[in-house]
Amino acid sequence: MLTGSECTGKTTLASELAEHYRTVWVPEQSRVYLDRKGAPLVYADVEAIARAVIAAEEEAVPRANRLLILDTDLLSTVVYSRHYYGDCPPWVEAAARERRAHLYLLQHPDVPWVADGLFRDIPDRREEMHALFRKALEAGGARYLDIRGGWEERRARARRAIDALRAAPL
Repeated sequence: MLTGSECTGKTTLASELAEHYRTVWVPEQSRVYLDRKGAPLVYADVEAIARAVIAAEEEAVPRANRLLILDTDLLSTVVYSRHYYGDCPPWVEAAARERRAHLYLLQHPDVPWVADGLFRDIPDRREEMHALFRKALEAGGARYLDIRGGWEERRARARRAIDALRAAPL
């Protein structure tokens, strides 16, 4: 599962990893929701986004080739909900714990900011968000790797981590 602050290459890396492992990936559902809404998100959107995350993951599982790549998951929904609204629906937090991924690839904000036209934080808040994601991963006892460096280094580190995970018994 790829996670982290905005514009750190999650979508690009998720797509590339899925191609490399010949499997499917699940796009970031908050982005899909935001594209459809066409307006800034509000707290009332959190539950709909969470339901979309769960549905997209469950729809993709049967199509996956022993590995499912996620471009964010419910953990991201929790982190952003707490950050923007100071709260998160309890069922979303519980579902995030229950659905915790086997491995999180935490994308470090050390790559250039690329504006994508969506309603996003400003670039200088990525370090702050990165810290919130790291804290949430650690609090939940999640296995994660901080992915940093240039694009080739990111790809290589992500592949090594996935290969190690696949080689180990769950």
